[in-house]
Amino acid sequence: MTVTGRVTGSGSPLIRRGDVTGAAAPGRPAGHTPAETAALLDLLTAARPRVETVTVGHGRDDASRAAAQAFVRSWEGAGGTVQAVVDWPEEAASWLRPARRFAAGDPDAWVVTGAAAGWAQMSRRLRHSTGWEPRRTYGFACLGDVRVVRLAGPGTLEGMRGVAADGSTWQIGRGLITYYPAPGESPR
Repeated sequence: MTVTGRVTGSGSPLIRRGDVTGAAAPGRPAGHTPAETAALLDLLTAARPRVETVTVGHGRDDASRAAAQAFVRSWEGAGGTVQAVVDWPEEAASWLRPARRFAAGDPDAWVVTGAAAGWAQMSRRLRHSTGWEPRRTYGFACLGDVRVVRLAGPGTLEGMRGVAADGSTWQIGRGLITYYPAPGESPR
């Protein structure tokens, strides 16, 4: 298990443009891996209470769209239900419209992938304007980065879980992101 730095920041629903540029800004999402999709399915099927219905959200870049489509095929192939698929832009005036669509219908869980800045903005709007719960949210590898947690701000992503490209997992809590090895692997 590896734990990275504590997060601090402002509570504004919109991130200042200067906060998402420079060396501290996470890059674009890479393509998903089969191990990543399988680990995400494992996380969801092991969750309690049981997860049957999900809403899938993604950024509008090609890698995020492909990851979301692969997850939808896998989830439905395993007998799960996808309630909605919602995308959001990397930059917008408020993210309110996609946030309301994403949070609608009270699914058992939300599954997300996308570029860090877009997800950070979307998650801030979700926390500010909807009943979305990060503890019921599962992310792809591209979002398992402490820079995403920093951009989103304190408490915004508290309890969110996800997977890495190698099938290992991560969880956000207390301003930290903790990484866990994949089953059968030794800790880093």
